[in-house]
Amino acid sequence: MTNGPTGIPNDNHLEIGSLLFEGLDQIDLTGPFEVLSRIPNSTYRIYAKTAAPVQDVRGLKLSPDALLAAAPQLDVLHVPGGWGQEALMDDEEVLGWVRQQAAGARCVFSVCTGALICGAAGLLRGRRATTHWASLHLLLCFGAIPVNERVVLDGPMVFAAGVTAGIDGALRVAAELRGDEAAQAIQLYMAYAPEPPFNSGTPETAPPSVREGVRHALEDITVQREATARRVARRLGIPLPSLGPLA
Repeated sequence: MTNGPTGIPNDNHLEIGSLLFEGLDQIDLTGPFEVLSRIPNSTYRIYAKTAAPVQDVRGLKLSPDALLAAAPQLDVLHVPGGWGQEALMDDEEVLGWVRQQAAGARCVFSVCTGALICGAAGLLRGRRATTHWASLHLLLCFGAIPVNERVVLDGPMVFAAGVTAGIDGALRVAAELRGDEAAQAIQLYMAYAPEPPFNSGTPETAPPSVREGVRHALEDITVQREATARRVARRLGIPLPSLGPLA
């Protein structure tokens, strides 16, 4: 019997589950799905509050495999983000499920503003974390230490920054659980070797006019998220931080 880097025997079956909700960003779910569903000796399922299909932020319809209550104790809990994250920040059914699963999981993996959901569940206190660049400063409201990196590991938690970073984060999860070679095999199968036509994927590299345009487009949701994050901070008893401006 051989063990992965985390000490998990490779012949131990893994239960992997993703949270599905209305208004998520589908690639926060489907990008990691491409990786997580291929981890050797594992079962991957999608869980939601109801059995009804939901629509992602751009209208793509997605259906769960099972209800939250039907989930076994997961080894890997995957929490995506998207604009629909706002509706979950005070949803105790979902937050309680996330908390309960996280307590027994080997790995909690958030993508994009899924980190804010984890924060509302009280999972971020004292942890280094990342999220979409437009919401990075809001992590302070949940007692986290914001880190401007594409993937951040802190104990059993793995955080991926905005949207496509979920693929990178999922490959890190695969490597942690089954070793680098298993993760590399998944990467090769996916032919994941990005060569974007533009170097505009971060605020630091995007042209100023592009950066300002996207900042303006995100202004309303970011203001809403800040108000929610402050309310949750009060609920969690976390001193309200002085938040900087949108990156």
